[in-house]
Amino acid sequence: MKGARVDLAQLRTFKAVVDEGGVLGASEKLHCVQSNVTARIRALERSVGVQLFHRQGRRLQLTPSGRTLLDYADRILALSREAVAAVSLGDKPSGDFLLGAIESSATARLPSVLARFHASYPEVRLTLVTHSSAAIIEEIQRCRLDAGLVAGQPMDSGVAADEIYREPLVLVASASAPPIRRPRDLEGRAMLMWPVGCPYRSALERWLSANRIAPSRIVSYSSYGTIVACVGAGAGVSLVPRGVFVRYQKETKTAGYQLEGLDDVPNYFVWHKDVKLHPAREAFLGVLREQANLHISTG
Repeated sequence: MKGARVDLAQLRTFKAVVDEGGVLGASEKLHCVQSNVTARIRALERSVGVQLFHRQGRRLQLTPSGRTLLDYADRILALSREAVAAVSLGDKPSGDFLLGAIESSATARLPSVLARFHASYPEVRLTLVTHSSAAIIEEIQRCRLDAGLVAGQPMDSGVAADEIYREPLVLVASASAPPIRRPRDLEGRAMLMWPVGCPYRSALERWLSANRIAPSRIVSYSSYGTIVACVGAGAGVSLVPRGVFVRYQKETKTAGYQLEGLDDVPNYFVWHKDVKLHPAREAFLGVLREQANLHISTG
């Protein structure tokens, strides 16, 4: 529509409706009444001259035009955050910081980091979401996340990466099952792992192939809590980061084994290579490195 104006408040509201799947969730996220959300969306649709959502059951789904706008909204909102950060370099980090992390990092590595970061930088509004490594990198490329923690070397040239630590791997079995002393002890046993694409699953598959071991099957679950609990119940064996094993060992009655050839997997802090200035991101990276070094010295 000629002469139409779109403001940041409308785009933030639009993004919140997309993320939360409806007006109610968006109003709770934005701390405003539902009528304000509805009014901003209607004003945005009038400004751009197209319908952005259609209703599917209880959720609002994007129209093709809405999907096109979402890509622009992500980039505009990310640029807005970067601009605020750029003019606030003399102050302590503040504002929004959107962080993605794989579940193993969020469970075993980040609690102490987050506690220290929140205490040191109370003006930063950090939002943490868990995804697969591939999904985190894609969200960073689309400017929907400011940074992330992923497993394995990122191969995409669109992100910058800094190796933070190397994650030891542990074979996990029920404490009541026979011990695992050599690769042959896994022959014919069921393996419980994250879905295809997980770097830890890839490490297991390479190790099994190198040792010519054929499991009876590999069952996929997208939750380490579920995987380790099922292992403890006798459903099979898994390969998990050591921190995950330590986190769940007592409550799931599992035993861990470290066998030769199971190499540590490097974990990286990643961000969009074109976003040069982001004080909150740099502050978080500093705390992350500090805690990683502490973990090494006490580990």
